[in-house]
Amino acid sequence: MAEFSALMTGLNNVLWHDSVLLIVLATGVLFTVWSRFSQYRALTHGIRVIRGSYDDPSDPGAINHFQALSAALSATVGLGNIGGVALAIALGGPGAIFWMWIVGVVGMALKLTEVSLSMLYRNTDDPDNPHGGPMWVASKGLARMSPRLASTGRVVGGIFCLTLLVSTATGGNMFQAWNVGEITEEYFGIPSIVSGIILALVVGMVIIGGIKRIGAVAGRLVPIMVTLYLLAGMYVLIASAGQIPEMLLLIVKSAFTPQEASGAFLGGTAGYAFLYGMKRALFSNEAGQGSSPIAHSAAKTDEPVREAVVAGLEPFIDTIVVCTFTALVILSTGIWNRSPEASFDSAPEFISVGTSEWSLETLRAPARDAETWRVGDTVFMIYRGEPNPESANRLHRLEGQIIDESGQLWIEWPTFSSNTQPELDGPGVYATYLGATLTAKAFDSVTPGLGKWLVTLAVWLFAVSTMISWSYYGEQGVIYLFGERQVLLYKVVFCALILVATWGRIDSAEELDSLTGVGTGVMLFANIPIMWIFGAQAMRAYADYMTRLKEGRMGPDHPPPSLEDLISGRDVR
Repeated sequence: MAEFSALMTGLNNVLWHDSVLLIVLATGVLFTVWSRFSQYRALTHGIRVIRGSYDDPSDPGAINHFQALSAALSATVGLGNIGGVALAIALGGPGAIFWMWIVGVVGMALKLTEVSLSMLYRNTDDPDNPHGGPMWVASKGLARMSPRLASTGRVVGGIFCLTLLVSTATGGNMFQAWNVGEITEEYFGIPSIVSGIILALVVGMVIIGGIKRIGAVAGRLVPIMVTLYLLAGMYVLIASAGQIPEMLLLIVKSAFTPQEASGAFLGGTAGYAFLYGMKRALFSNEAGQGSSPIAHSAAKTDEPVREAVVAGLEPFIDTIVVCTFTALVILSTGIWNRSPEASFDSAPEFISVGTSEWSLETLRAPARDAETWRVGDTVFMIYRGEPNPESANRLHRLEGQIIDESGQLWIEWPTFSSNTQPELDGPGVYATYLGATLTAKAFDSVTPGLGKWLVTLAVWLFAVSTMISWSYYGEQGVIYLFGERQVLLYKVVFCALILVATWGRIDSAEELDSLTGVGTGVMLFANIPIMWIFGAQAMRAYADYMTRLKEGRMGPDHPPPSLEDLISGRDVR
């Protein structure tokens, strides 16, 4: 298992290398300029389209534009919006948020392009159940380009589907279920497997009904969960409204200048803020990865670009709106650069345990200010050692674990390497808050208990929404590879994996996250070249659509339907 984990880590380092992120960003800038800033059209025409004025029951497709957007958003608005933003700030500082905004903006153009291609090449042999995605673009597009490339197109499409299934099983399913089980057991003492059984039943009842039921559930669930989360964020921000301008200024300033160390934050360079912000934004909104075009391809429309313009709203909602709320909550509450939770009266000393190998002596855990330590809690202290390129100083974290010895709590520290003798930066001990936990603590700092209930509820809602949409993505991969007959077996396996993830056999989410990174990374490697090869077709289709729209040669042909008909999809039945 150790060798497998090392292999996955090595592959992630290659697939998510800094240069790859820069290439994706450059691709987004290219299509932003090429489309003459299509972001504007997404925020204007796209909103009118999802309101239902252009919905037509006679068009090919299974769900309306609003449901297609909701299904795609239900896959992207998830743990990345809660935990990913916290991770970006913890590692890259406030400046990381600025670069998340930039990725969110150029991601709108990436989404428009990849969805345009998927709509142009989608399979509508069954008009009520279309199939689309990068696998169909590669297969049909390369075959049209040259008959000799037909087999190559099928192979590229097959590779994409295999990586899609890996990502579906891990990040889109097991990782979500594992997190739900862990946070529910942590806060409420409910065994993880109980959460898994409930999740499997809920998800199974939704996905058994196919894309129409997924679209109907997502159409109701996504607005509710996003609204609840934003309302809670507004409550926190109202309590610290005077700090918001200062926080926004800090975000912009830190994006271009180094951020000094403060409390739990070690400091950060502008370069690392850039990289962490980009990486977390791409993980959150999935721009360029080719996953959400699969959901958008189910939309009822005879105009491919119309659904693509709707898709441009996705990164805006996910990254510009939801991620920004999380960031402002974390920054305004000061949880990211908080003071130590406890301090030693007599700080532990570093012990040399070999050539350039060090550890801290094991001492009893000091009393915590607000609550008590628990066995298994992870803590850290800050020490000065070798230069740290990420923080532009010599500060590092040393993480230890709370252990029980003879009924007393002690902190056990690991061995680490340093060519210079390390020195503690102070006697303070910090609790380690990872991802969603840091966000929960930010809410708790305003109203005790708010984070516990809000983040637990959000994790459940976000996980269920992510799982039902990713189940559809995987289903389309199965159909491409094996045909319709294997779909039922796939859905049974999908639900069974939920139980596997929550059974207690997985010790940490790192292995799942690493495997997911490989799947999504390879998807990126497959999808970005497809966008380069066929991007000109998407841009021509976009220009033609906008010309006809400006000249008044297309709808809307009817007033918008009622909200109930829109959300339920009755307007296209």
